[in-house]
Amino acid sequence: MARIRIPSTVVILLVTFQAGFLLFMYARYSSFMPQAEEKPSQVHILILSSWRSGSSFVGQLFSQHPSVFYLMEPAWHVWVTMSQNSAKVLHMAVRDLVRSVFLCDMTVFDAYMPWKRNLSDLFQWAASRALCTAPACDSFQRTDITSEMDCKTLCGRYPFSKVEEACKTYSHVVIKEVRFFDLKVLYPLLTDPSLNLKIIHLVRDPRAVVKSREQSVKALARDNGIVLSTNGTQVEDSKYKVMQEVCRSHVQIYETATQKPPNFLKNRYLMIRFEDLVRDPLLEISEMYKFADLNLTPQLKSWIYNITHGQGPGKKKEAFKITSRDAVSVSQAWRNALPFQKVKKVQEVCKGAINMLGYQLVDSEKEQRDLTLDLVLPRRQNQFSWLSLNPKH
Repeated sequence: MARIRIPSTVVILLVTFQAGFLLFMYARYSSFMPQAEEKPSQVHILILSSWRSGSSFVGQLFSQHPSVFYLMEPAWHVWVTMSQNSAKVLHMAVRDLVRSVFLCDMTVFDAYMPWKRNLSDLFQWAASRALCTAPACDSFQRTDITSEMDCKTLCGRYPFSKVEEACKTYSHVVIKEVRFFDLKVLYPLLTDPSLNLKIIHLVRDPRAVVKSREQSVKALARDNGIVLSTNGTQVEDSKYKVMQEVCRSHVQIYETATQKPPNFLKNRYLMIRFEDLVRDPLLEISEMYKFADLNLTPQLKSWIYNITHGQGPGKKKEAFKITSRDAVSVSQAWRNALPFQKVKKVQEVCKGAINMLGYQLVDSEKEQRDLTLDLVLPRRQNQFSWLSLNPKH
């Protein structure tokens, strides 16, 4: 029988073709296979709150952590630039800015800030330890506890490009924001595969919020106008219309997160009450850090104790500053400072939020002034968190 001889070069070509064909088919097939989801390398935390609720304090609890890049209310730039619009209309612009910041893409500020800019052009930039330490500013070490005054003195002239450079070097990006009034607006961020987003929802007794807002009437006038859709007119909240909207938003956010929420919210929402935080700071902060995948360092423990055990409730000129104060005294100051008629009005417009968030209504001035009567009800198991199905205490 005759044998057919095939040259070795032909054999090599056939083998090469076959191997290439198999690789092609594998690549095509694998493109239809579900890919394992990879979590982003950074953790993204949104501190969701409202004005005068203790959110600046909570922001600092994260800002001073050496693993955190923190910005305080970057959406301020959106509201200032587009102040003739309503909060609802601005929701998407705010959301887009927050997403870009989480991804350390600071070109988003091009629409809201001067072209040539420094760190000091960013709203409340000095409240961010990350912008006061290397690589953003060479005057402080990354592990230092920084103060706004020292930071403003030494770091303000650094170029704005340092914001993005610094952001990319941290494992956690944390934003504190008071300009979201609807949790559903954040659904695109919660389902965005490029983000690993968790939400800390900070609330405070509305009566205490009103007392604090009275220290900052002029500073809040423009924001009030945006909340109330006054087409750019600044207003005072003498009739508590803004407070009514704030309380409504807290109820909406809480109900959305806890009553038949979507699966993508599981283990990604935590509510914290300011009053619980000031009564037992280390316990509540430890819970927030655990939620955020952070560790509480000895240096931070010492700083937290000092910042919450000062003398008195703080001065009026310190309304937007983080100084050492008697935190429990701050949380109860409204009970002696507000006339009962004001308290009654706040309770009328915020009754649903007061009940839902776990605060006790008062029926008389005597109850209001009686500090032995605890108006902060024990929080119910799992009322504020998806973290665990086990009792917390």
